[in-house]
Amino acid sequence: MKRILDEAFLQDTVSSMIDMKEIHSAVIRVESGDGSLALTAAAGDMINDDRYFIASVTKLYVTAVVLILKREGQLSLDSRITSYFPGGMLSGLHVLDGVDYTDEITVKHLISNTSGIPDYFFGKTASGKKAATELLEGKDEAWPLERILDTVRKIKPRFKPGHTGKALYSDTNYELLGAIIEKITGSPIDMVFKELIFDRLGLNDTYCFKDESDETPAQLYYKTSTVRLPKYMASVTAEGGIVSTAQECMRFLRAFFSGEFFPAEEIKDLKQWNMIFGPGLFLYGIGIEKFYIPFFMKPLFPIGETLGFWGQTSAFAWYNTENDIYLTGTANQLGGRGHRLAGNAIMKIIKAKAGQI
Repeated sequence: MKRILDEAFLQDTVSSMIDMKEIHSAVIRVESGDGSLALTAAAGDMINDDRYFIASVTKLYVTAVVLILKREGQLSLDSRITSYFPGGMLSGLHVLDGVDYTDEITVKHLISNTSGIPDYFFGKTASGKKAATELLEGKDEAWPLERILDTVRKIKPRFKPGHTGKALYSDTNYELLGAIIEKITGSPIDMVFKELIFDRLGLNDTYCFKDESDETPAQLYYKTSTVRLPKYMASVTAEGGIVSTAQECMRFLRAFFSGEFFPAEEIKDLKQWNMIFGPGLFLYGIGIEKFYIPFFMKPLFPIGETLGFWGQTSAFAWYNTENDIYLTGTANQLGGRGHRLAGNAIMKIIKAKAGQI
């Protein structure tokens, strides 16, 4: 007897993610494009409407802002990023084999992760240290743009900007995009998000984390340890500083793919895929990710095209085009287990929607 995607199925799926060792809380929201299905389930320490850090899912909101500004004629993807930063602020940011390629980098290179600029978060400096290591061990520090750029200058780039077939996931790219958006609009990035997205969609529980005393977002874990990083989260708004709920993240996700920010047909222009290895494995386009299923696993998971974004906190926002189903949620885990369990749950839900279970 096949199981159908209903409230009981979703609750069972979310509850099975909780082990109280590494995964203490989870929430998933599911909606169908035609409006016939709208379900939310939470387990562990979370309830349906709890707020959580969406982490790098924030980058999908950046994509929406960039495309809005592009449509308004305020920004071109072909603009060189050095034109937005005076006084050689970016000099020496991308030096490969003795050649400084910084002036060749465009907005498109940033948003497609094809700039070659190292990732300050996971990039290893000459000392062998990674920002991620100390942060995940609980050393909470602010990372303003100037500190990020100084760190990146000490890390060797992987490839020249726009090198065919090359991509590197880099939070640095999105910190630069955030700074460019601020220069274009004349407003802080948190206020840009509020004006162009949060207020437009009527989101009351979605905001950029700025108050270091704010303890309302669900508790994060790294493996079996709790992690609280208020200074860091308040300083990296453009790359991952949004707090939301599964339902309000869903409201944004549907708006993104349905044409509320830019014509829906422009989605096809974002599908310029490059494979990205680590952290994780996925396809990256123009400000959007594609859920990756290895070819040898496709017979077991024939879920079709699934577009959206992962977050480092195991947060996610995905749209499965084949079955016209949207999924948002989180497992509040910075370690790999959270992503694995969330990924398994996503595939299970899509298969149920398609009548494959």
